[in-house]
Amino acid sequence: MPRRGEVDGTPTLQPPVLAVVGPTAAGKTALSVALAEALGGEVVNADSMQLYRGMDIGTAKITEAERRGVPHHVFDVLDVTEPADVASYQRLARGAIEAIRARGNRPILVGGSGLYVQAALDEMDFPGTDPEIRARLEADLEREGPAALWERLRARDPEAAKAILPSNGRRVVRALEVVELTGSFTASLPEPQAHYAAVRIGVDLDTALLDERIERRVQAMWDAGLLDEVRALEARGLREGRTASRALGYQQVLAHFAGEYDEAEAFRLTVQGTRRFVRRQRSWFKRDGRIEWFDAADPDLFAKALTRAGSAPSSPSGR
Repeated sequence: MPRRGEVDGTPTLQPPVLAVVGPTAAGKTALSVALAEALGGEVVNADSMQLYRGMDIGTAKITEAERRGVPHHVFDVLDVTEPADVASYQRLARGAIEAIRARGNRPILVGGSGLYVQAALDEMDFPGTDPEIRARLEADLEREGPAALWERLRARDPEAAKAILPSNGRRVVRALEVVELTGSFTASLPEPQAHYAAVRIGVDLDTALLDERIERRVQAMWDAGLLDEVRALEARGLREGRTASRALGYQQVLAHFAGEYDEAEAFRLTVQGTRRFVRRQRSWFKRDGRIEWFDAADPDLFAKALTRAGSAPSSPSGR
């Protein structure tokens, strides 16, 4: 049901943002395109690694053919040497949402990066930074490695550690910085209050089936030329990129290129790491009671999701 908003001071009737969320490989992309076609929608990316130009195969980025003419936004906005941060993403995503609404179309936010989804849809201000603390923690990261800092974070803020991969050194450093500045990274993320009225659809699959799908997806990435993609990006500075170099698949292939293990082990670790990441995605999204979940294996998934998309927002507040 549309909700009243305001454009240039004039009241206007706006439909709620539609969010399609859930774990990697559950089928969000195909569903979002089908919903966009049915609803006159445009897609806004909420996958942190699909922000990067050239990181296509390893992120399962939607192709032009798969988009079927549906406009897609907030993809390919960063070079692999640039760090991704949630505050910058928030500005880009909200700018895209407002522009889509101004064209009279329905914004459809799609992705599995829980913090990015929340930053786009909910009221969220980000704690500042302290250059001295940041420099010290980055030196610790260089000396001790991301796993050791993640253990430090787990001891100080277990809930924050649950939402961050131990290999993601940049995010671990940021969380530890916020802990030092505010006392708790988790406490710095307030109870969600909607910035936009939104209908939130979650797509998931039985764990055993999703585990199988993940292995098939990683095999398809290998077959499509992931190693060649990583080698080309390495020449463009991927190894120096603090965020991009930690992406699943890319991190493992870079380690293979460095002689840390063979290709078969890089494949195995990519599958294993993706499955672990899925567990963390579920943990994040399951905390949000506003999401209505659907089984990706349900043959009536599209019809049910379309019905839900046309219903009232799950939050009474928002614009």
